[in-house]
Amino acid sequence: MLNQNKANAVFVIIPFYNENTVIREVIEDLLPYNYQIVLVNDGSTKSPYNILKDIDSLYFLHHKVNLGQGAAIQTGIDFALQKGAEYLVTFDADGQHLSSDIQSLLEPLQNNEADICIASRFLEKGMHNATKGRKITLKVGRWVNYFFTGLFLSDAHNGLRAMNRTAADKFNLKENRMAHATEFLIAIKKNKIRYKEIPATVVYSDYSRKKGQSVFSSIRIFFDLVLHKLFE
Repeated sequence: MLNQNKANAVFVIIPFYNENTVIREVIEDLLPYNYQIVLVNDGSTKSPYNILKDIDSLYFLHHKVNLGQGAAIQTGIDFALQKGAEYLVTFDADGQHLSSDIQSLLEPLQNNEADICIASRFLEKGMHNATKGRKITLKVGRWVNYFFTGLFLSDAHNGLRAMNRTAADKFNLKENRMAHATEFLIAIKKNKIRYKEIPATVVYSDYSRKKGQSVFSSIRIFFDLVLHKLFE
């Protein structure tokens, strides 16, 4: 675990939309690490503030309307940079990620081996309990991302990432919906940001499966990317 001073320089950005069911559990799992936690409420119809207000040192940011996860992450990145973050982590609010994986993503940054580290459930030592259908979708997503970005990652749609402030300053997410995951990769390629994939765990619960992307959402993301490619 990082010492107190170094942990204070790590900002964990958690975008959320109507995540009251598990968000306290997610936060409590992060607290022992002493990271700075930035919650970005993306226009939720019911805010979790009342169930979290007894937890000190949380930053709460709010969108008045739902803009999408990409917009929420960009809001968190801008805020963390303004607060002097040295390292920024994006972390899902639905309980899929393990806080214990964050340090593995930070180490290559701290050792100057990379500027951004992307978690992968498919590398050796990575773990997941994805269904067969989900695995097929993710494999197809690898090729779609390769077509648009030129980066052939083992896990192109993992929301767990860690980056230094130099890399974070180069991101300007414009795809407000889930296509932002590919937009991250486009920016990495365009700006020649040093990247590394790190094994991590993704745990799907019944709750997180219900929150997952539908086939229609995946098709919409594809067309978002096509439009981005045409008008960039």
